[in-house]
Amino acid sequence: MSTVRLLVLGVVRNSGEAHGYAVHRELTSWRVDTWTRVKPPSIYHAIKQLHREGLLSASEPQNSPSGPARVAYRITAAGQRAFFELLEAALQSPDIEEFGAGIAFMRSLPRTRVAALLHAQLETTESIATQLRQMKADWPDPDAPPHAQHLLELWRGTFASNAAWTTQMLARINGGEFEFTPPDQPEGPA
Repeated sequence: MSTVRLLVLGVVRNSGEAHGYAVHRELTSWRVDTWTRVKPPSIYHAIKQLHREGLLSASEPQNSPSGPARVAYRITAAGQRAFFELLEAALQSPDIEEFGAGIAFMRSLPRTRVAALLHAQLETTESIATQLRQMKADWPDPDAPPHAQHLLELWRGTFASNAAWTTQMLARINGGEFEFTPPDQPEGPA
């Protein structure tokens, strides 16, 4: 659920105020359903859950000429803190879905902080890739299903590819590509 929470908080934060359909429409425009397990019902569920937790505040329902009354949401101070905690965790995560959601909002942090978090992610990913490469050639157990060895090859390739991509992204970030939040600027409205 942390991926959908980060995505929803990030979209509402970037919009200033958004109703559920606007959040859904924005995430759909990113084709989020192709690179995450986030589906439309989980977006609406996350909005309601984040509101119940006090991470989003809601306006009174407003009539809409194109459908039912809509409730607009704004991120709260607690929501801001949760957003940045989720963002930092995602940028360090070897989980490709979480990591992708972190990359989507990385510009919300200062360049140096993003670089530090991506270095941490790269170290973790390279460590996992090394462990997978060092596994015995006869792993898995000979009694394991025959596809198990092929899965190990898939994991090796996935982590090696993720490490290569992160290395390239770090070079782009350190080379000055992308606009980031200035280091002395607050990380958004409280």
